[in-house]
Amino acid sequence: MKPKKTLSERLTTRYQMVVRKEENLEEKSTLGFTYAKVLVISMLVFIVLLISSLFLAQTLLAKWFDPRYAQRETNKKMLMLAQRIDSLALEDENKDQFILNFKRVLNGDTASNFVDPATALQDQKKPIQPVNSLKLAPTDSQFRKDFEQSEISLVSLTSSKYRELRETFFFTPITGFISDKYDVKKAHYGVDIVAKTNEPVKCIADGTVIMASWTQDSGYVIAIQHRGNLISLYKHNAELLKKVGNFVNAGEIISIVGNSGEMTDGPHLHFELWYNGNSIDPEEFVTF
Repeated sequence: MKPKKTLSERLTTRYQMVVRKEENLEEKSTLGFTYAKVLVISMLVFIVLLISSLFLAQTLLAKWFDPRYAQRETNKKMLMLAQRIDSLALEDENKDQFILNFKRVLNGDTASNFVDPATALQDQKKPIQPVNSLKLAPTDSQFRKDFEQSEISLVSLTSSKYRELRETFFFTPITGFISDKYDVKKAHYGVDIVAKTNEPVKCIADGTVIMASWTQDSGYVIAIQHRGNLISLYKHNAELLKKVGNFVNAGEIISIVGNSGEMTDGPHLHFELWYNGNSIDPEEFVTF
């Protein structure tokens, strides 16, 4: 009677697998192994397959086998859409407030509940106090007066902010000569261009009409919103050819030069440029 082998002996007993050809029993290859090696290799293969299966189940195969995958993806998309809708709603509200206040500036309405267009799109949470209600110290008032009378004005200090506008090509709104230049001290926030009667007025760049109406001081006025918070303004027209909401291309005719309104003494175009709520000298960016 043969003695029984122990588990250790069974696992370490060496075996050899021989592969032969069936026709002539020619030996092709041999493979030596033990049950211990087979067991270790089987466990390693099982672990690799298990880890690979778990990884694929959480990534590539999740959309087919995980019932929660579709719900998670739907929740992510709904969250992204909700955030975009909130952002668009806030931006639309800010732009409407900006346009409303800009129209009130043109109409000369700066009564109570007025919000400065220069800051309407920048900080909606910060309460805005009218300038005329601010109380400055005597030293601050004197410094402000001296600064405004000096050659280093606020416009010249901020001219570096308009570098991107200098690199943009603008069409000439009308051909003529300038009779009155831009002068902040005189509250003349644009240039007056004298041209021929019934001369067409062209848009300086692509944009959307945000105002097309008549005012007592400026007559027929049209304002166009361009990209980059730039607004061009055309006053004293004889006739307006575009309506609010119309998209106009650069160089497209938008009105006819005229002499409408009380603050005019002859046929001309009063042209203004507003950037981020601040008036700028049109001669620095547009060739007349």
